[in-house]
Amino acid sequence: MNVSTYLDAIDMADPYKRYGKVLRVVGIMIESKGPAANVGEVCYIHPAKNRNSPIISEVVGFNNEKILLMPYSEVSEIGPGCLVESTKKPLTVKIGRGLIGKVVDSLGNALDETPLPKGLTHYLTEQSPPNPMLRPPIEKPIQVGVKAIDSLLTVGEGQRIGIFAGSGVGKSTLLGMIARNSSADINVIALIGERGREVREFIEKDLGEQGLQKSIVVVATSDQPALMRIKGAYTATAISEYFRDQGYRVNLMMDSVTRVAMAQREVGLATGEPPTTKGYTPSVFATLPKLLERTGTNEKGTITAFYTVLVDGDDMNEPIADTVRGILDGHFVMDRKLAERGHYPAINILKSISRVMNQVINSTHKQTANEVRSLIAAYEENRELIQIGAYKRGTDKEIDRAISYYPKIQSFLNQDIYDKSSLSESIEQMMDVLNGR
Repeated sequence: MNVSTYLDAIDMADPYKRYGKVLRVVGIMIESKGPAANVGEVCYIHPAKNRNSPIISEVVGFNNEKILLMPYSEVSEIGPGCLVESTKKPLTVKIGRGLIGKVVDSLGNALDETPLPKGLTHYLTEQSPPNPMLRPPIEKPIQVGVKAIDSLLTVGEGQRIGIFAGSGVGKSTLLGMIARNSSADINVIALIGERGREVREFIEKDLGEQGLQKSIVVVATSDQPALMRIKGAYTATAISEYFRDQGYRVNLMMDSVTRVAMAQREVGLATGEPPTTKGYTPSVFATLPKLLERTGTNEKGTITAFYTVLVDGDDMNEPIADTVRGILDGHFVMDRKLAERGHYPAINILKSISRVMNQVINSTHKQTANEVRSLIAAYEENRELIQIGAYKRGTDKEIDRAISYYPKIQSFLNQDIYDKSSLSESIEQMMDVLNGR
């Protein structure tokens, strides 16, 4: 037995525990003198009144020898002189199969206040994206269970999709349909910046018991500090990565990535970053690719990701929507006009695209989908003329054909919330529509 190794370890060990002291609190930012800590490490702030309940915070910056901290909870108990203790470690959460069917917060704690099951593994919330040369190409379609998507916007295993919509157009309902009907092994659902009222509604109505049985839900409501909302996105992505590395086909659904960007803007402004594009700080546009690139394929499994993007006033060119659309492998646009007509899910087929669709479908499917798209386009281009009766039948064969097929196509694309349709059934029904069956 080599005793010298142990003696060397004892010599190098620091027997003193060093603390810092809170100097000031400005908004959501806490400034302390010491302790020695690096950016990204977790620290405990010990309130003067209740030292047994430390407040967890994270180092987000420093100014000379002063540490800039941001808490994961409210700062109401923090005062000048409160002790700050460094853990010397970044945030980790407990992950494992025992989490399936659970609803947890951004730190991985069960929201129903029950103890977590045993046998879970500690896992870092911040990971690097897979090496691009080790990412297998996307070659297989994955069943989403929504006819409009499976037939005309087919999604591949490991694809990343943005769902762009204004408020109240049916994003959460669509995510619930995907979670229940998809052929993925596990769903990881991140509800970031949601109203507290909507969390239970989504779990009980949109997701349902059937969906929850193969899902893990991560919740960070809008009333929580900015850092908790950001960590909610990172925790959900880390859980997805853990199961992908076990060889599972994972669905990650995040509602919404816009609120993650807004939380990052709050952190950036608090640390002194200049507001640049429409008030967003540079760190927002650096964080988004790092977060979104972590999903997709690797040599062990796949994460098929669906990110909802809130578009203010249905403006598809606002900065976050534009950035996210450039990073992801496709986008589904939800149209308020379709929702107002009672057409659900309100996906605008002509404005939506799946960039890997042609890689994962056969030539017959591709030809049929292109034909249906062209018929929808022909009708929509001449909608006003048709509706006011200014178009005369026989003027244009393509428009005549579009008029006769349009009601059947719309009927096919309409789907009740609890209707389930497999990938093969959706394709077959689309072909039946074109063949007049």
